[in-house]
Amino acid sequence: MLTLVLKFNKMSHFPPSELILNPDGSILHLKLYPDQVPDTAILVGDPGRVELVAGLLDHPENLSFNREFKSMAGYYNGRRILVLSTGIGSDNMDIVVNELDALVNIDLNLRTEKRAKRSLRLIRLGTSGALQPDIQVGTGLAAAWSVGLDGLMHYYIRPGDPERQLFESELERQVSGPQRLGSLYGAQCGQEYLSLFKDDCLWGITVAAHGFYGPQGRKLRASLAYPEMNSSLAAFRFRNMSISNFEMESSALYGLSEILGHSALTVCLIIANRVRKEYIGDYKEPMRHLAQIILEQVTTL
Repeated sequence: MLTLVLKFNKMSHFPPSELILNPDGSILHLKLYPDQVPDTAILVGDPGRVELVAGLLDHPENLSFNREFKSMAGYYNGRRILVLSTGIGSDNMDIVVNELDALVNIDLNLRTEKRAKRSLRLIRLGTSGALQPDIQVGTGLAAAWSVGLDGLMHYYIRPGDPERQLFESELERQVSGPQRLGSLYGAQCGQEYLSLFKDDCLWGITVAAHGFYGPQGRKLRASLAYPEMNSSLAAFRFRNMSISNFEMESSALYGLSEILGHSALTVCLIIANRVRKEYIGDYKEPMRHLAQIILEQVTTL
């Protein structure tokens, strides 16, 4: 028994090379402390969008700004809310979700996992381009599922989920992606959100790409190896839903949240329609309106 206890203690300890803290005791990239993380966080890509969302909160305060990770906090309907920028891409989301989880579920002083776990609500507010011609620019779109082109979740052991396995088998069957891009994966939003936003947003399936140009089918001077990829994705159907839009973070957010016991949702403002070649440049006010809708909804949970 003593051997087992020692082995467990050794495995549950996170050395300085794996759990990296700053000299002041804050977590490496986010530069936050455990007592600064409430149960609900609004995640935005652009650090400049943090103040837009935080401006809707009561008593907003600056917490930290390191690289692309800017954070503020305040209150909405009496509930404390963290607003945090993630930067662009699944690699950044890998940092954000793992470090937020470490802040609430690891004792940073002892470097051991806490027995009592906290589950965070992580709501991403982003911008996106539609892949279906009937989706209007300026629309809010909530992602029931995310398709990962990035491969990030292949580096983690994921819990078994028959519904996700069915989704992924349909991806393999329906989407004619080249094999050397690697297998696509799926990840689902937190189930508690499915009843929200029915009157305010569309629901669909979001593709998270690992680049803004070629991986999303944009061609400038560099030619595309797979120009048919977007049309193949747009034709996908699962349980009466289609692949509706492109962005760059949701697959990592959903997949890591599932593994770590958090609840995640992405709601994007559609600022471009890729089929109709439309784009809105000034979307500050629609974004502010969508942020207020999200805050109203998540503070009722």
